[in-house]
Amino acid sequence: MTPLDPAAVPHRVVVVGGGPGGYEAALVARSLGAQVTVVEQQGLGGAAVLTDVVPSKTLIATAEWMTIADRAPELGIRMPDDVVDPLSDVDVSLATGGIPVVSAYAAPGLSGAGVQAAASAAGTVEKRKHFVDLQAVNKRVLALARAQSSDIRGRLEREGIRIVAGKGRLDGPARVVAELADGSTEVLEADSVLLALGATPRTLPTAVPDGERILTWTQMYNLRELPERLIVVGSGVTGAEFAGAYNALGSDVVLVSSRDRVLPGEDEDAAELLEGVFRSRGMTVLSRSRAAGAVRTDDGVEVTLADGRVVHGSHVLVAVGGVPATSGIGLEEAGVRLSDGGHVVVDRVSRTSVRGVYASGDCTGVLPLASVAAMQGRIAMAHALGDAVQPLALRTVASNIFTAPEIATVGYSEEKLRAQNSRYITTTLPLARNPRAKMLGVKDGFVKLFAHPEAGVVLGGVVVAPRASELIFPITLAVQHRLTVDNVASAFTIYPSLSGSIAEGARVLDARVGK
Repeated sequence: MTPLDPAAVPHRVVVVGGGPGGYEAALVARSLGAQVTVVEQQGLGGAAVLTDVVPSKTLIATAEWMTIADRAPELGIRMPDDVVDPLSDVDVSLATGGIPVVSAYAAPGLSGAGVQAAASAAGTVEKRKHFVDLQAVNKRVLALARAQSSDIRGRLEREGIRIVAGKGRLDGPARVVAELADGSTEVLEADSVLLALGATPRTLPTAVPDGERILTWTQMYNLRELPERLIVVGSGVTGAEFAGAYNALGSDVVLVSSRDRVLPGEDEDAAELLEGVFRSRGMTVLSRSRAAGAVRTDDGVEVTLADGRVVHGSHVLVAVGGVPATSGIGLEEAGVRLSDGGHVVVDRVSRTSVRGVYASGDCTGVLPLASVAAMQGRIAMAHALGDAVQPLALRTVASNIFTAPEIATVGYSEEKLRAQNSRYITTTLPLARNPRAKMLGVKDGFVKLFAHPEAGVVLGGVVVAPRASELIFPITLAVQHRLTVDNVASAFTIYPSLSGSIAEGARVLDARVGK
């Protein structure tokens, strides 16, 4: 990046919103010599850090440990049942003189002969079992979010970026008014404005959130106890992630899906595999079932479906998408064009319909990913400040769904290739055949690749696996740089490794190129 002429008057940039699309834009603008001010009401990092991405993925990471623990017996690791025969759980060691010693899961205060005496008296021994302290989990989740927000603030301040705590609104195309907490306002003149307004959870008029029993995803972290029976309305990414996480944490989960399957917008094979995993873990999936409303009862909630069925639970999470936070802040008055859904209309370099005003992130409706928001913000400031810029290319965006297993995708989907009548070849390798997966006890998952049948160029891919978010990167590089399956197949991989399946898939396709 080439900074502006230091002798020139600094270009004034005002960023409205401190989420990924905002703070990344601010950093780029500052590196190019601009005078930058960020207006943020909630806290640096925005909803992505404080109430959405960071908290939800931290919760999911916690749930993953429960999934690992539940799978441990398959690997030969003893896991405690509620009640067991103590004589089947003792370890006789020469180091103890042959005295039986119960494992660490035995009742506290009992060991050796004491255990035998208790066993002879009661015949069984109560054992400790792992469980979830949701209050402690959520405390850690929110603490990590606050820490990340603090780190972002520190970085911006070190770079000389001014931060204004308040709600920003446009007052014409070159002025932002910040409404401060004390009721006063501050007027900020700008040569360029970047709108990173984010989105809020969509609610249903027949299922109004109360923060206690009827919840949006931002309110889930206020729960102090694990829901006994959680009803999740919506089977998109957010619904599937929370349903999977709470199922792993120990809740009885009912997933209400209005479509034929969960994750209707994702790879069909991946979605079907995940739904099968959900059902095998005891989750109830109600397909083709639209929620009509939800009400509180004396001891929980009732969710009424469109066909008249009633589902009873202790809590309900309404996860039916988001609404762009674009109303009431002067956008249309300033001439900024909005879509019918309220999103800011932008082009591939993040320009709005008003000269000098840019937008990034969920408020644009381009793709609701933090990585895309950040890239939109970077591109916007590079364009505004005259630096070299490459327009946003969604074909190269990698995305991930943090379920167990995860689902990562990049490039063209199979549905898109079919819809545009593209010629392609594909292969799918089940992870169950991968030696590293066998060692880890991983049975569910696959690697799927798409390539051009003549040129062999990698068109896209799907990875369904633990840590698919990490495994998708080599496929992303292949798509980004238009590598062929021969290029991928000829690269070294570690043996044994899950990434070996990517190279193996490329070798399978390479043998079919030109055939």
